[in-house]
Parts: sequence; structure tokens; C-alpha cells
Amino acid sequence: MQREVTIAGLRAAVADWRGQGARIALVPTMGNLHAGHLALVERARALAERVVVSIFVNPLQFDRADDLAAYPRTLEADAAALAAAGADLLFAPPEAEVYPAGGSLTRVEVAGVTEVLEGASRPGHFTGVATVVAKLFNMVQPDVAVFGEKDWQQLLVIRRLVADLDFPVAIEGLPTVREPDGLALSSRNGYLSPEERARAPRLHAILRELVEALKAGEPDLAGAEAHAARALEKAGFRPDYISVRRAADLALPGPGDRELIVLAAAWLGRARLIDNLPFTRP
Repeated sequence: MQREVTIAGLRAAVADWRGQGARIALVPTMGNLHAGHLALVERARALAERVVVSIFVNPLQFDRADDLAAYPRTLEADAAALAAAGADLLFAPPEAEVYPAGGSLTRVEVAGVTEVLEGASRPGHFTGVATVVAKLFNMVQPDVAVFGEKDWQQLLVIRRLVADLDFPVAIEGLPTVREPDGLALSSRNGYLSPEERARAPRLHAILRELVEALKAGEPDLAGAEAHAARALEKAGFRPDYISVRRAADLALPGPGDRELIVLAAAWLGRARLIDNLPFTRP
């Protein structure tokens, strides 16, 4: 596996592959990789002849300095995992390579879908995401990019970004990868104590219970959401939000909307966990 830390080196490698007629896939990450990330790489390998994985802890998308400082950096272990998974190139630039102007730079804002849920809880987060993803798309110029559906709102933001700015990139979403007990894989699961880890699967279980109630005909969405929030509190979580939305755009669902998703974020100790569950309402 080739490793590059400069945009010039990355572009030279991609240009060589493209000259050979290869299709290029990109998997953007912030490192501290787990099996969910490696599933993205596997999917990318099925979609393209060459796979670029980026590892960059993007300061623009953190709303708290302590969270940025504490985010695990495990570059050498990540590189070994990516080589074993069949990635062709690891792009792991320093911050100055991505943001040479420091804090004085152009930023990309995606309106609408960024203003609720995660966007409301973490001001500026999606501006940071959209900015770094737009830069990576310009650096790599991939044919396809693969993202996980665990970050459903982020996936919608990126799809909107691509459509609005006419990036010639196909966006592929991969279903959430979970532990056998239902906990969604996340780099932040490492923040959980053993006792918290034992309780963490209740988040997904409560989402399933909410979905089953709605599929059974429960008409009161707000009441069902409030019941689920109380269940999370009883399980030891501090809910940030739990909300039923239209899956396509995160608008509040109307009576005729059937393709829905329930999304939640909740604190368990020092870990802020997110999860979602798409479903079809009868």
C-alpha cells in the first residue's frame, strides 16, 4: 500500500492510475479504524479498481476543543489494517497540508439538512464536514466515495453537497455495521467503561422498540419519542435528541410519508453515541 502525506504526491499517484483507465474510489476517515471502516474499504474495492483511504482528524468539524484533543490517533495500526484490507493508497496529510491558511479559509455550508438534530446540537459541525469533504473530492477526484449510514445526516449532507456543487462523484452509503449485541461500531465506543459498554446496546434496542410501535400503528409520534427518551434516561443515558423524521431529507413526517427514520444521540458517561433505524410505516 502506498502512503502519501502531500496533495502533490496523492495527485501524482491518482493521475497514474487514471492514465491506466482505472476507476478510483475514496473512503474518507478520521482514523482509529474499526470493522465498520474496513467494511467501507471492502465495498470500495468492489466498486473501483483503486481505493484511496484518507485519515485526517479534521479540526473544523469538532465543536469542543477537548473532544478534538482526546480523539484517538492510531495511524500505524490503521495503516496496517488498511494494507491488510486491500487499500491501494493511504492519504494521511498534516493539518497544514489541508488548511495552509489556518483559520482564514473558504468554508462550505450546506443549507437546510444541516440545521436540525446533529446540526442543532453541534454548531458548525457540518460546515467542517462539508468543507473537508469538498477539499478531499477536489484532491482525489474520485469516481465514487463510500460513507457509512450510521452517520445518516452526514450522508444526506454529502449527497446535497455533491448535487449542489456538481461534483462528478457517485456517493455510496453502506448500512451500519454492528456488534453482535446491536451496538453500532464507532471510534467513540472506546470511551465507554466496561459497565457502560454493557448498557450501550440499549440505545439500539430502544430505537427498535420505537420503530415497532410506529409500525404497529402508534399515531402519536411526539408521544412515542418522549416515551423512548424516558426509556433512555432509565437505562442511564442522557438523551440529546430522539426524533422520527422523513428519511430522504429529515423533514418532519406528514401523514402520507412512509419512508421514515428514527435518529438518536445520547451521552453515556463521556461517550456521545449516535444511532438510527430506517423503516417503512404501513
